[in-house]
Amino acid sequence: MSSEQPILPIHSGPVADGQQDSLRVKYQWLAVYFFFNLALTLYNKAVLGNFPFPYILTGIHTLCGTIGCLYFYMKGSFTLTALSDRENVTLFLFSLLYTINIAISNVSLNLVTVPFHQIVRAMTPFFTVIIYVIGYRKVYSTMTYVSLIPVVAGVGFATAGDYYFTPMGFILTLLGAFLAALKTVATNRVQTGRLRLSPLELLFRMSPLAFAQCLIYAYFTGEAASLRDYWHSSMTSSMMIKLLLNGAIAFGLNVVSFTANKKTGALTMTVAANVKQILTIVLAIMFFHLAVTPMNAIGIILTLTGGAWYAKVELENKQRNNSTAASHQHKEKGTVPLKA
Repeated sequence: MSSEQPILPIHSGPVADGQQDSLRVKYQWLAVYFFFNLALTLYNKAVLGNFPFPYILTGIHTLCGTIGCLYFYMKGSFTLTALSDRENVTLFLFSLLYTINIAISNVSLNLVTVPFHQIVRAMTPFFTVIIYVIGYRKVYSTMTYVSLIPVVAGVGFATAGDYYFTPMGFILTLLGAFLAALKTVATNRVQTGRLRLSPLELLFRMSPLAFAQCLIYAYFTGEAASLRDYWHSSMTSSMMIKLLLNGAIAFGLNVVSFTANKKTGALTMTVAANVKQILTIVLAIMFFHLAVTPMNAIGIILTLTGGAWYAKVELENKQRNNSTAASHQHKEKGTVPLKA
């Protein structure tokens, strides 16, 4: 066995909670994740049409996350772990990663076309693999790599359109895709690595920091000043209720997303994000009569097929690993496993 140490720390204690869950539980969490994600995506589009303040809307999400977690903390649903100064700095950097990712995504959208932005962001699974291979020396099977190709390429076909970008837009969009992958990996490591925080505790610690950062972004981008004018001229009680409901859905999505990430893994979550993007297009076709070309249809089929293929490959890999682990355990005990 190699004695090389990983570049990034890997938890060497008990098996992570997510590894002990059945496949049915993992797929159930993914299904709930799809529901909340699609609901918030469609709701955000509806809200931003009348409330054009993306940083402030994100701030509302993080504020609702803070309030929601505080409620569950007071109900005794989770306890706070004693953290060192270094670990608190880690969480601060983690919250900064979330808000910077949002900021770069918003800035890059002004420098590239939406189809180009979507196809680059669809490469997030590849960046996730690169982070794990280089940072954690994780090894994936050849079929895992191959199954990711239709997942990524399908989004490109499904969102095919006018591909235009400036040099800075290209760099920022590529950086945004990498940060999205890094964020997903970091979310998993904070919950399954040395810190092992629960989803609610992680959200409780991160939300106030992210809320403050969103307010800073809103101030420097001019959103805060524009909001004052909007508040006096256009804000209604109906809009306030919509914003609160939007924040509540975002809180639910964050809890579900963190839990699903912990139970299924970072790479699976990035694949799920690509599939979600395609399901959003499918819903737009069904409810908003979005016109699609044959190339778009091919992309939808490719991504959905690729997602199913990836799930099958991961299932086979886990079964093979479990079988190998059981065989090693029997050898250590000096017994022979029974064959059917």
